Amino acid sequence: MSSLRSALSLLAAGALVLGLAGCQGSPAAEPVTESTAAADAGFPLTIEHAMGETTISERPLRVVALDPSYVDATLLLGAELVGYAEYRQDPENPFAPYLGDVSEETKDAVNVGTIAEPDLEKILELEPDLIISAKVRQEALYPQLSKIAPTVFSASTGPTWKENVVLLGTALGKQDEAEALVAEYVERAAAVGTEILAADPEATYSLVRFAGEDTARLYSSTSFIGEIMADMGIPRPTEAPDTNETIFVPLSAEQILQADASVILVSAWEPEGAEGDASRAQRTQFESNPLWAKLTGDIVPVDDATFVASVSIQGAHAIITELAEHFGVDPLDRP
Repeated sequence: MSSLRSALSLLAAGALVLGLAGCQGSPAAEPVTESTAAADAGFPLTIEHAMGETTISERPLRVVALDPSYVDATLLLGAELVGYAEYRQDPENPFAPYLGDVSEETKDAVNVGTIAEPDLEKILELEPDLIISAKVRQEALYPQLSKIAPTVFSASTGPTWKENVVLLGTALGKQDEAEALVAEYVERAAAVGTEILAADPEATYSLVRFAGEDTARLYSSTSFIGEIMADMGIPRPTEAPDTNETIFVPLSAEQILQADASVILVSAWEPEGAEGDASRAQRTQFESNPLWAKLTGDIVPVDDATFVASVSIQGAHAIITELAEHFGVDPLDRP
């Protein structure tokens, strides 16, 4: 770590920036267009965020995203993702399938370690213009990250996922574009929800997740899926337990009937190894309980990485499409 401290000290003093300015690895200058010129005009920019204020002297081009939701948002907004925190245990395909083919956009992106322990030296070597993440992820590392590059943190990544897209968009000089993409999602969610409720006026939902614990997780109105369903106008059953304090309510096997709804979405966190084995065993235990057979709704297995973990505009669109297919309505695909 002594080498890292030395590098950070140099960076803070400005010497390292000057030394790296002529490196062969530096990206070619971006062509100046009317839109880029307008975006450049918004800088320097001082942005308020969960850790205080950060001044960004020039429009950022090279982004390190230390949370998967911000990986998605960076790609959504067309910025250059140069570094990302590992979030999928698949070295051949480190980016989520719901993103589609992003091989060209991510061909030069570097894995900078895990969300819990990103490698600061790797991040430094990438010469980012912006580091984006969340206080809930790397609060303790913020002082060191902010010496590497302007660093912007949201408070969380879950309940504020739409606001986070706009936060990143603002930092990139693309606030209008970010707001338009959020508005496009909201419009589609409402339209497909209207189609679903026209086909099934009594539609309700729940999402039950198995994560290898003693209890299952019944996701609340404040969760990612809860907000998507609220945007679609599809309610949870009125008698379902709920909370505003956390994203889920724990349910024992004996309480599983409290998860009943017309559609019961079921996901499980199942990585390879002991943790995944625990989730698989828990799911088997719950589904073999006689009470499980008394659930009256349609039980629909769903992808955990999309329905629970994505917390992004792209993930939300994928969920809307799957729900439209389940209910047999027009998914009103994005333009």
